[in-house]
Amino acid sequence: MRIEANLILFFWAFSIFSCLCFSVSSVNFGYRFHSSAIKAEQVKLPRKSSGTNKLYKTKYFTQILDHFNFNPKSYQKFQHRYLINDTYWGGPKKNSPIFVYTGNEGDIEWFAQNTGFMFDIAPHFQALLVFIEHRFYGKSIPFGGDKDVAYSNASTLGYLTSTQALADYATLIIDLKKNLTAVDAPVVVFGGSYGGMLASWFRLKYPHVAIGALASSAPILNFENITSPYSFNNIITQDFRSESENCYKVIKGSWKKIEDTGKQSGGLELLRKSFRICKNFIDVDVLESWLETAFAYTAMTDYPTPSNFLNPMPAYPVKQMCKAIDDPKSGNDTFAKLYGAASVYYNYSGTATCFNLAYSPDPHGLDMWSWQACTEMIMPTSGSNKESIFPENQWNYSRRAAACKAFYGVHPRPNWITTEFGGHDIYRVLKRYGSNMIFFNGLRDPWSGGGVLKNISKTIVAIVAEQGAHHVDLRFATKDDPKWLRDVRQMEINIISDWISQYYHDLAHQS
Repeated sequence: MRIEANLILFFWAFSIFSCLCFSVSSVNFGYRFHSSAIKAEQVKLPRKSSGTNKLYKTKYFTQILDHFNFNPKSYQKFQHRYLINDTYWGGPKKNSPIFVYTGNEGDIEWFAQNTGFMFDIAPHFQALLVFIEHRFYGKSIPFGGDKDVAYSNASTLGYLTSTQALADYATLIIDLKKNLTAVDAPVVVFGGSYGGMLASWFRLKYPHVAIGALASSAPILNFENITSPYSFNNIITQDFRSESENCYKVIKGSWKKIEDTGKQSGGLELLRKSFRICKNFIDVDVLESWLETAFAYTAMTDYPTPSNFLNPMPAYPVKQMCKAIDDPKSGNDTFAKLYGAASVYYNYSGTATCFNLAYSPDPHGLDMWSWQACTEMIMPTSGSNKESIFPENQWNYSRRAAACKAFYGVHPRPNWITTEFGGHDIYRVLKRYGSNMIFFNGLRDPWSGGGVLKNISKTIVAIVAEQGAHHVDLRFATKDDPKWLRDVRQMEINIISDWISQYYHDLAHQS
């Protein structure tokens, strides 16, 4: 049975980090951004910065290991990386603002290079830009920077939590402002996806450090029965179905055909040839997960302009996938249609000659999300109903917990995030004490189902874009951006301007 097979594949997924979603019909650890499963020598990965470039300079801060205890181990230190751009900063004498990106689950350079909105608006605000890396990712590795030690067991990984990361950010920001003699400079935090969740939580936990937060595509409600576990896949289904009913039907009907073919004599070889899989490895469950990943991440990054965030992709890639599926040249060949669709995500550049399912590079350093998904980030996304393009499935917390216990020796705490940061009755609760927060969500983004979709108060604002995808507002502006996207960004600029103006007014009045 596929469920039992995928319990084994779960451990394989950890070792190669193919997507940590093996699979939509089994143990699901949450879709995360990852690289494609294409042989490395067939695709040129973007060169990483050598420490400085036109966008930023690389700096390090000596960070404490444990902010919340006072035992001897807590005082261990590690080098915490951050990126800084002072090109347009008005300086401390003007109390010019500091814009801080609260780093996600990966290499901070990757996120900085894909958060062009901050660079675009820095001249207008005369803002200093700071991008802070999340502990245990990129080069911000505790225990002497040795990943073998830091990632070795639950005793060391236990310091990888959202609360520790937020305390890192607060500590670094306060120290940086002192060093720059910019103690009174207002700070606004920005973040997308998990980084957006951190930005919103930072504003709630450290209002004395940040005057406001822009949280883009931040599914802070995707916990503990607040959001349906079917929401994620329902939105993906709607994305494809809205483009073409035939496209939807072909994908929906393909899973049984793949499984039936795999059981036949010579079936695996037929699948290998149909999907241009490299000769070293072929497996039905892995192939299906590879396809599911392409559909999920394409829906997530269904941007209106060409992008290279996850992989090189055209504008409106969901439309392009359905165009490939609906192409009359493929006739009734379901596998040819699926291959054409998957190529939009995995091989739009046309450089791959085969796809290696046994090799999935992780150039952005996302691997430790598996730990977070086994401890506090329990975000149900694997439910699929009868209408879903994915096989019908129910979210099963017990399977998740058993797999985490087997692999890491830990029990998840599914209620911790809502205990620490809230979430239940958020529209009533935040109205009483929160302020200065923007929640952006694009409704084509599968994560939008767990986002804040309506205004909570006059100062906690939801901006919702019907055609928007995952933190599309934070991307670099281009001449081809649609009007609705330009309008979204202008709204965000206007709101942030109001926050800063009010801060300056209050500061002058206080003086």
